[in-house]
Amino acid sequence: MVETIPANPDRPVLEVRGLTKTYQDGENTLTVLDHVDLQVMPAETCAIIGPSGSGKTTLLGLCAGLDDATSGTVCLDGQSLENLTQNARAALRGKSIGFVFQNFQLIPTLTALENVLIPLELQGQTLGRSTAQALLERVGLGKRLTHYPHQLSGGEQQRVALARAFVRPPKILFADEPTGNLDSETSAILVDILFELNRENGTALILVTHDPSLAARADRIVRMQSGRILPEHRGPQASPARP
Repeated sequence: MVETIPANPDRPVLEVRGLTKTYQDGENTLTVLDHVDLQVMPAETCAIIGPSGSGKTTLLGLCAGLDDATSGTVCLDGQSLENLTQNARAALRGKSIGFVFQNFQLIPTLTALENVLIPLELQGQTLGRSTAQALLERVGLGKRLTHYPHQLSGGEQQRVALARAFVRPPKILFADEPTGNLDSETSAILVDILFELNRENGTALILVTHDPSLAARADRIVRMQSGRILPEHRGPQASPARP
């Protein structure tokens, strides 16, 4: 069972120390992440940018406990991931994390409404239908509840994914290229919805993107290169630095 620690606005919801990830390729060692340090506070938005192969998606996966680091530590919502079993990590993800991916990750045999209900059903909750329906209406899909993914456009599928991510409001949302498969007009609409839901729910956001205009909307921009984090820059909407 995952121990619940009361939310603390002065404690990072994510804290990464010395995170390193290497792979062995024959006699060669490939270093994907090289002693990465990162802190994200509750309700803070952080964009991670950098060239392909710089380690962005690997970092996201390690922070979410989807993979194990070679060395270093990840503390997520007060829990040190290296001290948790795989089942405990899964329980922590269900309690504290939301995901939005570039390729939507919807289940093709389920309707929009049924896809949004998945996080609640995995937690054994059976009374979330009205919440899921309200979220789909909020993202503009109130008339598409019974449509299957193949009946929806890419933008509509990503709206379903956003509703699913917030049906059980997470402490932190990981978004990996959420607009990567969308045209610019659809992307702009989705980004507005994403940041609105994030702000209303007080969710921390870690956003991996190649889009500079999207990254600029975050409180912080983290630049990666060759598995390392470069000096950080604050976005134009950033709040004042914490004392």
